[in-house]
Amino acid sequence: MKAIKEMQVSELETLAAEIRERILDVVSRHGGHLSSTLGATDLIIAMHYVFDVEQDPFIFDVSHQAYAHKLLTDRWERFETLRQFGGISGYTKPSESPCDYYVAGHSSTSVSLVVGAAKAIRLRGEEGKRIPIAMIGDGAMSAGMVYEALNELGDRKYPAVILLNDNEMSIAQPIGAISRILSQAMASPFYQRFKERTEKMLEHLPESARYVAKRLEEGTRMITPGILFEEMGLEYIGPVDGHNIEQLIETLKTAKEMNKPVIVHAQTTKGKGYEIAEGYYEHWHGVGPFDKETGKSLKKSTRPSATQVYSDKLCELAYKDRKIVGVTAAMPSGTGMKQLLEKFPDRFWDVGIAEQHAVTSMGPLAKEGYKPFVAIYSTFLQRGYDQVIHDIALMNLPVAFAIDRAGIVGEDGETHQGAFDISYLRAIPNMTLFAPRDDATLELAVEYAAEFPTPCAFRYPRGAMMLERGEYPATPFELGKAEYLECEGEVLLIGYGNGIGRAVAVAKLLKDSGVDAAVLDLRFVKPIDIETLEAATTQFKQWFVFSDSVKMGGVASAIAEALMPQKLATIELYTFEYEDKFITHGNTKRVEESMGLLPEQITEKILSILRS
Repeated sequence: MKAIKEMQVSELETLAAEIRERILDVVSRHGGHLSSTLGATDLIIAMHYVFDVEQDPFIFDVSHQAYAHKLLTDRWERFETLRQFGGISGYTKPSESPCDYYVAGHSSTSVSLVVGAAKAIRLRGEEGKRIPIAMIGDGAMSAGMVYEALNELGDRKYPAVILLNDNEMSIAQPIGAISRILSQAMASPFYQRFKERTEKMLEHLPESARYVAKRLEEGTRMITPGILFEEMGLEYIGPVDGHNIEQLIETLKTAKEMNKPVIVHAQTTKGKGYEIAEGYYEHWHGVGPFDKETGKSLKKSTRPSATQVYSDKLCELAYKDRKIVGVTAAMPSGTGMKQLLEKFPDRFWDVGIAEQHAVTSMGPLAKEGYKPFVAIYSTFLQRGYDQVIHDIALMNLPVAFAIDRAGIVGEDGETHQGAFDISYLRAIPNMTLFAPRDDATLELAVEYAAEFPTPCAFRYPRGAMMLERGEYPATPFELGKAEYLECEGEVLLIGYGNGIGRAVAVAKLLKDSGVDAAVLDLRFVKPIDIETLEAATTQFKQWFVFSDSVKMGGVASAIAEALMPQKLATIELYTFEYEDKFITHGNTKRVEESMGLLPEQITEKILSILRS
């Protein structure tokens, strides 16, 4: 393939079509992020044309929209393995390619990374040779971290280009034809040279004339979308057509040559090039395998997801109790909150990508007598950790955290695995942690949380619960009380949450091998059932712990802390929680197999221990 910088505009447009077709082909067969990455293709081609990916830091916010970047950096053939176990990541990953500057999976980090890169470039004496370029979606602009970084960037004036991919709505709605004409003019090199010369001229005018000219210039900016950025000390260009490659190239060249921080505002269409997905359809953001011709999903689910069970139960309770309220941070469908937002728009809110705000804003509602539910992924709750401590737990407010995607989430990989919530929440005073084992106890968990008088959190996995409804009777939660599902056996299997499904599966395999196992559903990891655990030390000598979480600070750790040293010395405690490393991407079963966590693998390990 001809080097991208040697191509004519017509060739670049052909390349864009080829990239979109490649993305559509692979994602339709394997799943992945679709609409955002199709919409960003022309922007990424222009970035690669104007900037040097081997020298300039290319920074993608979230980076799920960076598939075109991967295809332009020697991963065309490997793209077939996208998000598969052992294949390339769905996000930027420096260990995968030197053209990926930084790992990214969470939103709104890009501008801070730009500031850090710009500082390093200045310290290395490489200004004029290298310049950081970031792409950030307009949704990511709802997070406060972006404005913290913009504030410093505007003050320190580091040379940088921030490409704002506006694919849903303008930051501020342009006003009519005059705004469009001005915005197009602002994107031209002529306008930027004119503005620079005008500013120099103003320095030599009398005070009165300078005041009038300055007010005129400010009045002009008032009817453009860039006033927010310019008031923060950043240059603003746009909006420009995010699918006009020629215009994008000229605009980015202008921004690069300005030698200051510049926002380039480009308007794009999500799903560009695949008509079925074009426009703002949340369904097409992240997809499983689908039929390219019809757009219909190829996956058939016979059981409801835990998310759906949670959503239906909370909706049922919300009809009965007007004190129940809730929030999600830009994930209404992913967390099951969409139906509540639609049915109770005055009591349930989507606050955008603003996890810290989502958590803190629920505190006063709890203080005023309402019952807030914060529905959030385990990996994203990490972003609101200080707020959980400072604004909820410290006040001992009855906010319920419904932690979705707990455990291995599969293809999204390291940045999204829900491995740490038990460890990081268990350390917080006033926090109660419990978990359901199946759909029926998940419904009971929602009911229990709705009545709980202090902060609490319960976790559940992506997709369906491992243990099917009805395999064991569902009993209500009782604070700090565990429950035996199987009372007799040579060994004790202790499960927490979805880990119970794995424990039950292992118990059945052990029985086939002639070993009877008792199964204890821990139910609460804080407070933990010390009485039941101490009693079990006299009955079982080998204990095996199952939980979809890391070992460090996890469930086995909680058990060991709860038992008196002398009690702990009487048993052998083993755990099948996650090791102290980040978990790769891929099909969940393949990932679990690589970690030795399939029931068959665990059964062999336990039998080996018992034989030794």
